[in-house]
Amino acid sequence: MTAPNLNLEKIGQVAVPVKNLARAVEFYRDRLGMQFLFEAPGMAFFQLGEVRLLLTLPEGDEDAPAASILYYTVSDIQAAYGSLVEGGVEILEKPTVVHRTGASELWMTFFRDTEENTLALMSEIAV
Repeated sequence: MTAPNLNLEKIGQVAVPVKNLARAVEFYRDRLGMQFLFEAPGMAFFQLGEVRLLLTLPEGDEDAPAASILYYTVSDIQAAYGSLVEGGVEILEKPTVVHRTGASELWMTFFRDTEENTLALMSEIAV
């Protein structure tokens, strides 16, 4: 069996399950500064570049595991980290180099949203 020719090009939307929609909207809009688009029953939508982020109340098992880790790219990870700290965001790991090449370093920092989802910032810095 061969894979269908879907011509998948990019991620258009990512769904993140949340326990408290109002609290999650405040976090993503006010603490992370994401562009809020609109709300529908049990859902809220944000635009992040070409990707739409959907926050959604869980369907069925409310104790289901949290979402996959979303990695947001930033140009200045130290400044972005400082903004997270100032905003009272729960930090899991300070910015650290996770990979080096001759031309760049890949930095990451991990944090949690209000719904206990792990999120990350990443920045590739030329050396």
